[in-house]
Amino acid sequence: MQQNPFGTEQIGIQALEKSLIRTKSKRQLQIGVPKETAADEHRIALTPSGVASLTANGHTVTVERDAGVRAQFSDDLYLEAGASIADSPEEVFRDHDVIVKVAPPARQEWEWMARDQTLLSALHLGNAERDLIVALMEKGVAAIGFEFIRGADGEFPIVRMMHEITGSVAVQIASHYLETDRDGQGLMLGGVAGVPGASVVILGAGVTGEFAARAAMAHGARVTVIDNDLAALRRIENALGRQIITATANAHYLVRAVQRADVVIGSAMVEGERASVWMTEEMVEMMRPGGVIVDTVIDQGGCVETSRPTTHSDPVYRVHDVIHYCVPNIPSKVAQTATIALSNVLIPYVLKLGDSGSVRDCLWTHEALRRGTYVYHKHLTKKTLAEHFGMSYRDVELLIASQI
Repeated sequence: MQQNPFGTEQIGIQALEKSLIRTKSKRQLQIGVPKETAADEHRIALTPSGVASLTANGHTVTVERDAGVRAQFSDDLYLEAGASIADSPEEVFRDHDVIVKVAPPARQEWEWMARDQTLLSALHLGNAERDLIVALMEKGVAAIGFEFIRGADGEFPIVRMMHEITGSVAVQIASHYLETDRDGQGLMLGGVAGVPGASVVILGAGVTGEFAARAAMAHGARVTVIDNDLAALRRIENALGRQIITATANAHYLVRAVQRADVVIGSAMVEGERASVWMTEEMVEMMRPGGVIVDTVIDQGGCVETSRPTTHSDPVYRVHDVIHYCVPNIPSKVAQTATIALSNVLIPYVLKLGDSGSVRDCLWTHEALRRGTYVYHKHLTKKTLAEHFGMSYRDVELLIASQI
């Protein structure tokens, strides 16, 4: 696939996005982009610039009315990019080959979906519903989950982009809830001359943990990163310098760290699996009163025992006088940035669907999308989901190879 730049597009916003991508499409896709209905979800899956790339390649795109407003993308911008505007969500879900959205379909939405469609969206393992999986299987939908898409280099490109945003924003959130008017400890993350900065403990040395550490260190906080992967700890030390403190994730170091912590940012997880609990309720009780926990992996089940999902409109609660912030979709707090980042990563994958003669051909040819598929031809294709829901599964490569 060749990229032919047409200069920087600035459709209504002063932001640098990807140049138009032109490919040799073997089929014209009918792409539907609905307005998100999940609680406090302000993002939209595709920007006007992304839509322009799709329409330039002969694909038809329909966007639900006002779907991009909270991310500062008006209907007029989508019209200028070549999209049409639908007045109802049912029209978007019912009449298109490919549905591209941020959150998993809600019950009403999956009931609107037609047979043999392709769905690109997140699944949110921690809150995934068995009924959704069954409905997608019954309708023969080819479902591709953002959190499963993995390239040949081992990276999860969509997840990585969102994790970079999550890690950076998590520190902003923690700083906010440390403030006195939020009944926090009344601390600055970075302190001032003669007053030490706050102690920030980060569980997990992955992408979210690294970007949280970068942001916290930039504020001047004292940062400790804990992980059970020594290679990950070495990598983060090499990236951020020896001023960062690292420790292995055993009970001894975890207890010592949380006892001194003003902020704990939970980011410990394995991609494509439910998060394991690293911080027990007993450890939470050891934290200082007014401390802050931001569990960034609550959409995967959470890595703090006392965590439970909250929303942007009601984001915090207290357990043992420790503030808990457990909103699953943190990037939605910066909806425009997150939408641009998501669209930039998604567009090449959508174009690959059009470059192939069929969904089967696309999945056979493109490893990342094949790995991202969790439902195909009425079969569940992810072992982790099968184990979680007590269902049977089939290997997607065998299904494709057998032309089922």
